[in-house]
Parts: sequence; C-alpha cells; structure tokens
Amino acid sequence: MKKMNLKILLTLVFLITNVTYASGGGTSSKPLSGSYPIVLAHGLFGWGNGSTVVDYWGGNAAYLRNQGAYVLTPSVTALNSSSSRASQLKTSILAAMAANNYTGKVHIIGHSQGGLDARYMVSNLSMSTKVATLTTLNTPHQGSPIANIVAAVIPNWALPYVSTVLNTIIGFVYGDSSQNAISALKLLTTDGLKTFNSVTPNVSGVKYFSYGSTISVPDLIQHPAMGILHPICAIGAPFYGMSIANDGVVPDSSQRWGTWKGGPSIPILTTGIDHLEATNALYLGQLWYDTNAYFLKMANNAKSNQ
Repeated sequence: MKKMNLKILLTLVFLITNVTYASGGGTSSKPLSGSYPIVLAHGLFGWGNGSTVVDYWGGNAAYLRNQGAYVLTPSVTALNSSSSRASQLKTSILAAMAANNYTGKVHIIGHSQGGLDARYMVSNLSMSTKVATLTTLNTPHQGSPIANIVAAVIPNWALPYVSTVLNTIIGFVYGDSSQNAISALKLLTTDGLKTFNSVTPNVSGVKYFSYGSTISVPDLIQHPAMGILHPICAIGAPFYGMSIANDGVVPDSSQRWGTWKGGPSIPILTTGIDHLEATNALYLGQLWYDTNAYFLKMANNAKSNQ
C-alpha cells in the first residue's frame, strides 16, 4: 500500500510539473513574457548599443529584459534628419530579427526624435508589417519652440559655420562623422514638423500611443539643465500655438500623437519630470520617480495591444 501511495504521489508531482511548464510556468510569472521584442529608439544626441560609460536608457532596458522581454537598443546618428536616422533604425531592427531567425513583429518605444524616426520608418520605409505598436515618449510631434528660437537667433550666413563646428565636435565625441546639425535643426522646428507630418501619416494596422511629461516648477536642483530651458520654451510656445506647459524643450501639446496615455506617477515632492528624466538619462530620473514602473507601464500597454 505504501509503495502504491508513493507511485500515486510521484505521478501527481510529474503531472503537475508538466502542466506548469506547458502553460509557460517558470517565465510566465514575468509580466512581459510573451511580448513581441521591444525596440528602444533614442533621441537627438542619444546613443544605444555599445556605450560602456553612460546608459541612455538609465537601466530601463535591462529592467525590461528582467521582466521577460527581448529588448533592442540600436544606435543611429546622434545629429541628423529623421529620414536618415530612420533608415539606420530599420537596418538595425532587420539585422537583429535575421540574427534571431525572427519573422514576427516588434514594439517600438521612441524617445524624443526617436519617436519621429520610428514614425518615418513605419510610414515611408516599408516597415509597417513589422511593427505592432509605436509608442512615443516626450516626442516633439509639432516641433519645439527651442528649435525655432535657435534657428531665428543664428543668422543664415553663420549657420553653415556653426553647423560645421557642431558636426565636428559631435562627430569626434560619438566617433561618427555623418552628423548633420542643419538637417536636425530644420526638422525640429514647427515648420519642419508640419512638412514631416504631411508626408508621415499613421499607417493602418499599427497602433500609435504617446506618453509625456512636464516640469511643474523649474527648480535647478531637480532640473539643472531643463530648468533653464523651461521658461524659454514656455515663453516661445504660445507664438506657435503650443501649450505653455513643457518638459524643458517640448510643449505638452506637441508630445501627443495617437492615443495619449499620460505620464508617470509623480511623488508629491517631485517638481515634474523633464525631457532627460523621462528616460532616466544619466540616472537622474530615478531620484525623483519610479522609472522602472513607468517603462513597464509602457511595455505592458504595448504587449496588451499586440
């Protein structure tokens, strides 16, 4: 009888174990298990793979991987038009898919200009069948007053010289000589985005979402860089029909595209989330809010819409 009971017990354990694995046990507890691969597209002056010094995504890519997702963080030229950067983004995505023998779709989360790169790629580079959702984060869909002001302040005769100097410096820092400051600046103005949007419509079959944030008080303790730019952006925004509320460089009204999903949960003593803190760049965002929870929120939304 004891031997019979032991056999029954072992059989039950075997069956329960197999049912658990068959249902995805072990990894199914991770919230992003089963998600399409996630592509994080960086913004202006950004970087992706290969950096051993500073993580543009502030540990959020690693966190999403720990939650069960395959995450790709490609690099594109730091300073260029979105048409050029989109081509590089496409190449990186297709190369990763081929290397992993993957033929399905991906989710894209693009910060700042990275959102424009992704939109252009989907609309104009035959990638709509490869993308399930496109999420933009603090992206200047209608342009930035800061770009307008910079373009207005620099005389036309001086622009090529300023551009050459900036291209040289950024090219040296990033080890990439294909920088194009003039193309980037022209794109990010309000006129540049009007032209961009006219040739970059949403594509049926791809779901578009947007997230964003603003600075409530431009204190230089929490916002050492964006706190300086915030009032300039706020003053310039109404002249271009944009909201005064902004993240330091992008008005709230310019951040919205597709289905607006809002921003992160902000602790009571936090004076808003600025443009850099949105990705936890330089690891400054995590001092003021839960950056991991914010990225998991975006990734979960993408997964639920795949």
